[in-house]
Amino acid sequence: MRILFQGDSITDVGRSRENNDGLGAGYPHLLKAALGFEEPKKYEFFNHGISGNRVVDLYARIKADIINLKPDVMSILIGVNDVWHELHESPNGVDADKYFKIYDMLVSEVKAALPDIKIMIMEPFVLKGSATEANWDYFDKEVKLRAEMAKKIADKYNLPFMPLQDGFDKLSEKAEPSYWLQDGVHPTEMGHEYIKNEWLKLFETIR
Repeated sequence: MRILFQGDSITDVGRSRENNDGLGAGYPHLLKAALGFEEPKKYEFFNHGISGNRVVDLYARIKADIINLKPDVMSILIGVNDVWHELHESPNGVDADKYFKIYDMLVSEVKAALPDIKIMIMEPFVLKGSATEANWDYFDKEVKLRAEMAKKIADKYNLPFMPLQDGFDKLSEKAEPSYWLQDGVHPTEMGHEYIKNEWLKLFETIR
């Protein structure tokens, strides 16, 4: 069974561009360890997350990095850069409506090319931290909008959806937000462990 992890830096986490063995230091690496230990040799893992990607960037590489790989299972975590990049010196974010339209095209085309693929939609998330605090109201509002759109995509195509924001909010009651997301966006080891656990719960419903 081929499992593909897709997304931005939260999925990338220094993964190798040279071979499939180097899944980076995030939740894909943890999932490879867990699933590979549980059922040796059953799974083949691919991490094609790219740091800085927005949904439009993921769509642009749909053929090379999704369809050509022919995965049996794919999870997608995308959305925070669609918000964050609007704050750049040359704003280049993706508004919520366009985010939905491009995400819709992405899922529709993948399902048309790979009818048997199982797709898991992961909710984008954010906490108050060094990268987000100065513009917290904007991040809080806009990331939640992208999360709503991701849920709409899951509902439209009857795909399993993985809530993550509420869990990170609750974890932040146990320890400060930076314990889970180092800058409000990028998970620490503990944050990735949480994502891994939620991923496995959802995977159990489809395998």
